[in-house]
Amino acid sequence: MRNRFLLTLFAAMLFSKLFAQQAEPINLYPNGIPNSKPTPAIYKEKMENGDWVTLVSTPQLTPFLPTKDKANGTAIVICPGGGYAGLSYVKEGMKIAQRFNEIGVTAFLLKYRLPSDLIMQDRSIGPLQDAQRAIQIVRENAAKWNVDPNKIGIIGFSAGGHLASTAGTHFDKVVIENKANISVRPDFMALIYPVITFGEYTHQGSKENLVGKSASRQQVDLYSNEKQITANTPPVFIIHAQDDDVVPVQNTLMFYDALLKNKVKAEMHIYQSGGHGFGLNNPREKQDWFASLTEWMKLNGWVK
Repeated sequence: MRNRFLLTLFAAMLFSKLFAQQAEPINLYPNGIPNSKPTPAIYKEKMENGDWVTLVSTPQLTPFLPTKDKANGTAIVICPGGGYAGLSYVKEGMKIAQRFNEIGVTAFLLKYRLPSDLIMQDRSIGPLQDAQRAIQIVRENAAKWNVDPNKIGIIGFSAGGHLASTAGTHFDKVVIENKANISVRPDFMALIYPVITFGEYTHQGSKENLVGKSASRQQVDLYSNEKQITANTPPVFIIHAQDDDVVPVQNTLMFYDALLKNKVKAEMHIYQSGGHGFGLNNPREKQDWFASLTEWMKLNGWVK
């Protein structure tokens, strides 16, 4: 009994240490959620297994603030993955925020709406609206959080990588109210085993959840983000495992090839093994991808 109590106490202390800098969540749309329908009574947000969040109808942004002695003015919006069916909120969210805080980056964990005809008029733009709104909020309140408005990035995992890459390639198609004309372009992107294409090598579940089984060719091409890159696309850090059997590595290869053709600064790491959905720690290789990301951020002046 004593050992169980000590273990519980240690776990609580560890959790507190990891997330002591977590601020209160911010509702993205305090004056009404755009592109929404009345939320059915059965559509209630829930978390399963301590990580998996589903049925999000009220999108939120949670700031994770580094200590003042570490803060460097760079910020990042975090988009957890989950096939546009759920959100890996701890493994690809909270734990990522904590690592960014360690290197002085102010992190903002995005709990975005998952595409659904039950709560959205147009489910294909719902997640992008939330990502653009998150960037808009951080930029509007940069002084409040001691953030440089020119150093706001976005990171996404799996389908969250699709959302992050959509934010980084569709920023000239603003799908939220933006009377002050605040830029919704992220200054850099980090894409971790991302869904990129809705073509041959897509993750079928992510594609169907966002645009449906009968999407037009035009819509498929629109959300195949390797086709949306221009010379103005933000710099990109991207990793993937060759043996990923959920999201084929060709997603990353196609995206990187398009970045090269448009002369966009980018760094790509392909693991020989690692599978899919490993979060911070690839179980099959010892290299720390977050350390590589940190060095890339130093190279580009986002981290000192």
